[in-house]
Amino acid sequence: MKLRLEENSLRLRLSDAEVQQFAQAGRVAYTIVFGAGPGQTLVYALEALPASAEANAVGVRYEAGNLVVEVPAAEALAWTSTEKNGFSAQVRVAENRELRIMVEKDLDCRH
Repeated sequence: MKLRLEENSLRLRLSDAEVQQFAQAGRVAYTIVFGAGPGQTLVYALEALPASAEANAVGVRYEAGNLVVEVPAAEALAWTSTEKNGFSAQVRVAENRELRIMVEKDLDCRH
């Protein structure tokens, strides 16, 4: 899963195998190690919320080296079970600040 960060935007691109993993497990995650000490990693993940969750919009959660893009169950199912290439959302992250989130199938990906 490729992660791209750019001014107030976050983009995830998943290979076909990763899309299938997300469809089956409800989560795809990777860890980037920047050093040997504690707090020297970044975990980034795409996670489907349980169908029972009341969230009806894409969200983002960040805490101490963990970045999670949360997707409502219905949207996750619609994306993984159809030809729909991707989805995007504007998420309010602070007063007068929004983060644009894009999640896409990387159809040409060979990794």
